[in-house]
Amino acid sequence: MLEALFKIRANDSSVRRECIAGMTTFITMVYIVFVNPAMLAEAGMDQGAAFVATCIAAAIGCFIMGLWANYPLALAPGMGLNAFFTYGVVLGMGYSWQAALGAVFMSGCIFLILSLFKVREWIINAIPLVLKQAIATGIGAFLALIALKSAGIIVSSPATLVQLGDITSPGPLLAIFSFFVIAALLYRDFKSGVLISILLVTAIAVSMGLVEYHGVIAMPPSIMPTFMQLDFSAAFELSMLSVIFAFLFVDLFDTSGTLVAVTQKAGLADKNGNMPRLGRALSADSTATIAGAMLGTSTTTSYIESVAGVSVGGRTGLTAVVVGCCFLLMMFFAPLAQMVPAYATAGAILYVSVLMLQNLKFVNWDDMTDAIPVSVVLLMTPLTFSIAHGIALGFISYTAVKVLCGKKDQVSISVWILTALFIVKFAFLS
Repeated sequence: MLEALFKIRANDSSVRRECIAGMTTFITMVYIVFVNPAMLAEAGMDQGAAFVATCIAAAIGCFIMGLWANYPLALAPGMGLNAFFTYGVVLGMGYSWQAALGAVFMSGCIFLILSLFKVREWIINAIPLVLKQAIATGIGAFLALIALKSAGIIVSSPATLVQLGDITSPGPLLAIFSFFVIAALLYRDFKSGVLISILLVTAIAVSMGLVEYHGVIAMPPSIMPTFMQLDFSAAFELSMLSVIFAFLFVDLFDTSGTLVAVTQKAGLADKNGNMPRLGRALSADSTATIAGAMLGTSTTTSYIESVAGVSVGGRTGLTAVVVGCCFLLMMFFAPLAQMVPAYATAGAILYVSVLMLQNLKFVNWDDMTDAIPVSVVLLMTPLTFSIAHGIALGFISYTAVKVLCGKKDQVSISVWILTALFIVKFAFLS
């Protein structure tokens, strides 16, 4: 049965190897069940319900990806997208979390339509590579600011906007310790370095009396506080278009980049780099986003941590199915998740930001028409506390610089259209 479903032998793998790969991938990305509910709780959502929604949405995404697309690719609510959900849409723009869930649902539906009609390839190919790199780095810088803020390392200041917090207090110290532990463990190829760091800092916090012990295993909390709580009336407001587009845009490129990286690592792409069953993989991602929004979590997307499972032999969808089963079992560890303080996850968020900032090395800094839009996105995303604003300003600066420097032939029709829409948005909808 497994052979018929996953073609394990045809992909030069084994059931044992696929199971090990699945558990390896899960260990590298399980930190999301601690980070995501804590972040969504800041948006006013019930943390227990968000925890269950995170686990179920991740499981659904993994099952669809494994059983239908047959890729060793794991899915879960995405870092960066959850930050945009909480700090950008809810806390920044003032929308309710129900409206934000509605926007996530609509972005998932649009993503599914684009995937089914193969419009996604046209969109991705039409967007300049430098802007794709810029968006990734901008999100990385945004995550770094969030991590430093949540840990109390950076605090607000009426005189200078921000300043250094009291880094001698337990929270900031443990956050810094967490980040260094992650760096040390991952440098030594400990795949579960992020998870170990979170659990270690949580244990230290419990032993110091900073966090109250609630146990480790219990029946899952109720999902009802977030289940089907979408507010479509607010999501259909004209001012939400940029929000929906931001969710869609980031998910598009996040998924595409992850698919390319994982399939290349696994040797699943053909000699021209084309990926089989690409439509199914993209449909799995978008379907998981729709399901996640209905359950009560931010955008579900493909995880680059899937490379960890591929590196130990994962080649088929069985790897993804194993990850999904692990996420379902994780629901019974809600007390552990609720004990994890913000400074314990700050190190993980900061580590993810470092990974995303690595895209800066691909930028041609000698070409000012590339360097300027990248710098705009990199700076304006965290400083405006909005991924949507960072993307919009990046498009506008890219078009303006290219035209004024005599390189308007490098500006595609789609970029012109998007730039015009962003200008209209700032002029009339801000």
